[in-house]
Amino acid sequence: MNLFNRLGLLALAFALSACAAGDPLEDELPDMGNFRLSHNIVVADNMQQVPPSRDATPEEWEDILTAEIDRRFGGYEGDRLYHLGIAVDGYALAPPGIPVLLNPRSILVLSVNVWDDAAGAKLHDQPEQIFVMEGAAPETFLVGSGIARNRQEQMQVLARNAARRIQLWMLNNPEWFDIDPNAAADDAAEIEALVEASGPTIDPDDLDAAAAGAVACDPADGAACPDPADGT
Repeated sequence: MNLFNRLGLLALAFALSACAAGDPLEDELPDMGNFRLSHNIVVADNMQQVPPSRDATPEEWEDILTAEIDRRFGGYEGDRLYHLGIAVDGYALAPPGIPVLLNPRSILVLSVNVWDDAAGAKLHDQPEQIFVMEGAAPETFLVGSGIARNRQEQMQVLARNAARRIQLWMLNNPEWFDIDPNAAADDAAEIEALVEASGPTIDPDDLDAAAAGAVACDPADGAACPDPADGT
């Protein structure tokens, strides 16, 4: 199933599920061992927009994600240089909806790579695909993100949550940066709690399984089946 339909299913499944999450700018940043950020490269040329969504250009996504990655990782002064390569795969920026009854959430999907500069090599075989939910806040809980936030605010929330999720993935691989495994596990648990508050961690395989079940459903059985024509 392509990303367009997978994201539509995700938006449908989690339209009202996110809890209130704290501002990532208030996070106490964990130890990252010998990590020091060198190149921070974000590309969005091949991203897909999943309707219903407000519009955002590739350049806007590249600028805001680059800034938020620099903000979260730029202060680390380890002994080795690492590069982050991030591709924006898809997004949906929630438009105004009907409060409570239709309260869509914004979504961002990224593919992330980490490179060791000295080794001249990527630290893993396949890009890590990360699904990011906008999350709820007191101002969006009843009226919805599309009413309470403009698109730039939605993008910034998503970008900051994305930086959190990227760091969580990195902490789950402490050997890459010579981080003490026990300390990394404790820090990862704290970040994971914050990540979960901004929207459940999504396993792409689980999403594919859910999509397969949706395709297999039969309206004749009385099921409310998603309509492929509308991206769900």
